[in-house]
Amino acid sequence: MTRSSAGAVALRIACAMALFTGVPAATASAAFAAPGPDTGSPTAGGAGSGDPYFPLAGNQGYDVAHYDLDLDFTPATHHLTAEATIRATAQRYLRSFDLDYSGPEITGVEVDGRPARFRREGQELVVEPVRPPHPGEGFTVKVAYQGVPQRISDPVLGDYGWLNTDDGAVALNEPDGARTWYPVNDDLNDKATYTFRITTPSGVKALANGEQHGEAQVHGGRSTVTWEMRRPMASYLSMVAIGDFRVTRGEAGGIPSVTAYDPAAGGDDTFLRATTERAVVEQARRFGRYPFDSVGGIIDRIGVGYELETQSRPVYDGEPDELAVVHEIAHQWFGDSVTPRTWRDIWLNEGFATFAEWRWQEDHGGPTARETFDGYYATPAADPFWQLKTGDPGHDNIFDQDAVYTRGAMTLQALRELIGERDFATLLAEWPTRYRYGNADSCDLRALAEQISHRDLGAFFDAWLYTAAKPAPPA
Repeated sequence: MTRSSAGAVALRIACAMALFTGVPAATASAAFAAPGPDTGSPTAGGAGSGDPYFPLAGNQGYDVAHYDLDLDFTPATHHLTAEATIRATAQRYLRSFDLDYSGPEITGVEVDGRPARFRREGQELVVEPVRPPHPGEGFTVKVAYQGVPQRISDPVLGDYGWLNTDDGAVALNEPDGARTWYPVNDDLNDKATYTFRITTPSGVKALANGEQHGEAQVHGGRSTVTWEMRRPMASYLSMVAIGDFRVTRGEAGGIPSVTAYDPAAGGDDTFLRATTERAVVEQARRFGRYPFDSVGGIIDRIGVGYELETQSRPVYDGEPDELAVVHEIAHQWFGDSVTPRTWRDIWLNEGFATFAEWRWQEDHGGPTARETFDGYYATPAADPFWQLKTGDPGHDNIFDQDAVYTRGAMTLQALRELIGERDFATLLAEWPTRYRYGNADSCDLRALAEQISHRDLGAFFDAWLYTAAKPAPPA
């Protein structure tokens, strides 16, 4: 006997509202974490945006439009002097509001140009403006800070956040590490655009998401380079990489490409550039146009043992193999452009990217996706492989290779066989098109699959996502 978690039940209720009462899935899902009504008097926008796995992440009461991060970093000492300027819109009449922040010492906070009171409470920065912003009113927060940022070392989730390296630093934020190096509303649903202005000693290279704006400016032995991400980005996908990089600029399928590698990591970026270009071109044929304005990748010596799909420019800990590049480029559609509403649905990132690997092998003389599926499906029903829910794996298992990555891909292959090749191909293209630059969840996927296939897929999604047991084989 298996039992459903409260989270899975809530998601089923949201799906039912979307499918049977006409309430959009986005509205139905968001209703579980929606802020209370404005009362007309100043209120506090407290910590947490309702994510079931990271209850302190994100903040209530405002929506961020843009982050301007001015970062001055010295690799020899790993010292960072920074100012973050955040443009946001109040959704409540805010007497105070929280930002996620666990970085170095704060030296000052301003709201709309006026000094503001602030205090730190755990991973929260609580700001009290002189004049509380009204609902619908835009406001600007500036936070100055300095010191040596530190990584998060989680016994379950590993090392992430600001990662100091021998010759610089790399920021890899998944799931909630952005707070280690800038104050942020770390809510998956509060995407924003970014400007990164990075100053380093001359000769040190600095990269970030998006596109470089102008040439580097050199003053007094230090160099400043500006990068801009003009497409909405979830904060866990933001990135900087600083160090002794060799940078190559080119094109991938007509899209500007920037790749970089640390020579100390071995090899160069020739393989990365070629494989990235192939992956962008071939996946665009299947998933629709590439969603960002540039692409590329960064190879560094980091010591974390994973790659990350940082938006527009993935980061690789050492030289990647072909399937690793295919996986991270697929994430640009699945995870980066279309981002889950909560971390419970991380399978929508990793399942699609793993399935992209399977299709790549199928298209290039390797096993078919069905053959790969069959190999995993042969796992006995009593094996722990089947004992987590793909659609609700729990906080400690968001990176579980079996439940989230492999069984996520298996869910898609089983759906492919259930609804047929033509409808599944339509789904693969329509999903990242319909939700481009936004957020979606499992009930949105189910609703879209049902719309395309004209089939009731409730039992299928329940068996493959929310049951901790081996599902029946695909028809």
